[in-house]
Amino acid sequence: MKKRLISALLVSAMCLSLTACGGSGGSDGGSDGGSDGGSSSGALRVAIWDNNQQPGIQEICDLFTEETGIEVQVEVKEWDSYWTLLEAGASGGDMPDVFWMHANNSQIYMNNDMLLKLDDYIDKSDKIDMSKYLPQVTALYTYNDSYYAIPKDYDTIALWYNKTMFDDAQMEYPNENWTWDDLYDAAVKLTDKDAKKYGYALNVTNDQDSYWNMIYSKGGHVLSEDHKTSGYDDPNTLKAMDFVGKLLSDVCPPASVMAETQTDVLFESGTVAMITQGSWMVPAFKQNEYTAEHCDVAMIPYDAETGIRASICNGLGWAAAANTKRPDDCWKLIEWLGSEEMQIKQAELGVTMSAYEGTSDAWASNTDLFDLTGHLAMAEESTVEGVENMIVEYPFTYNAVKWTSQCQKDLVPAWDDPAQMEDKCKEFAKTMNDIIASESK
Repeated sequence: MKKRLISALLVSAMCLSLTACGGSGGSDGGSDGGSDGGSSSGALRVAIWDNNQQPGIQEICDLFTEETGIEVQVEVKEWDSYWTLLEAGASGGDMPDVFWMHANNSQIYMNNDMLLKLDDYIDKSDKIDMSKYLPQVTALYTYNDSYYAIPKDYDTIALWYNKTMFDDAQMEYPNENWTWDDLYDAAVKLTDKDAKKYGYALNVTNDQDSYWNMIYSKGGHVLSEDHKTSGYDDPNTLKAMDFVGKLLSDVCPPASVMAETQTDVLFESGTVAMITQGSWMVPAFKQNEYTAEHCDVAMIPYDAETGIRASICNGLGWAAAANTKRPDDCWKLIEWLGSEEMQIKQAELGVTMSAYEGTSDAWASNTDLFDLTGHLAMAEESTVEGVENMIVEYPFTYNAVKWTSQCQKDLVPAWDDPAQMEDKCKEFAKTMNDIIASESK
């Protein structure tokens, strides 16, 4: 792609971008760092978008400063502001030195040489071994066999439930033996629409923590393995989306309520009994008095027919600006953040599950408020006979944010009227194929 087109493409992509993985977006926090980011002296500017993770990240960066003498300034931006900041830097302004990269946007940044290539640094490092990270995450930040980010974390989706609502209904809690049919049956019993209490809520504005998991569990797919064709018209995908429509009709709040209020807020208020949610929400649920007292987590259900329990796996990457004036210092920090020692530290602090193999057990032990093994178990062998745990790589193309955002718009009629689900999915499959075909490489 010609350089003069990069800015316009990024503006379009970031304006449409979705929040997924690493929190639901934080308010502007931390210090701004002024306008002299990327300078050859002073503190390294580090940008993230989740206030829940800021204390832990800052602690790890402070340890880095003690070890190296290199100061680090962590900035927290709103999700939209975050990508505007990076876009402005890519258009000729100042990018932060080190920052989070997301699967929705990584292909654009890697393709257009906006990220520091890390191959030579990795080859010389005694702390970074790329084979030690979850391959589904490493793949998100690899382009033409080169690495442009070190995996920070990985996430899985689990079933969060309200123990009090189950107790009041004298119902057993969800467990690893639950199928999606079990979830539906329990949700029906827990739904009282007159009292505005619902058995389940489905995030119609965030595909990763909701219906994408059902699609793969039921044998469908969002994107073909070669990343060139939509799976929204696949028969198994349509079967899964019909099930989504059934949930929307029978056991969920109105789609407009879920879109405006967000499912985590509905869950934190005791309005809904169950949600599927990502591991990135644990810090927020720990801090919320209601969820800390009333809620817990189990494995995401599996499909009785396919025997598949599926969880979409995303993960953030630590990247540096290609035009940073301090590439070696940036690498020292990225190497520190990606090292086994600091990945363990991240898990112990409860920031997120860590991407380095064998380090996330500490994350499950960071709190006694919830049993977090439901999240970790997705990356392990299934203990249920005839059931396969499947970690699904986050679906991505060159400009994935364009079609994921378009999907939100095109499926609105189906969220409001599930009878239209199959038709709208088939229509969107054609739109998605057109978008992918038009992507500039």
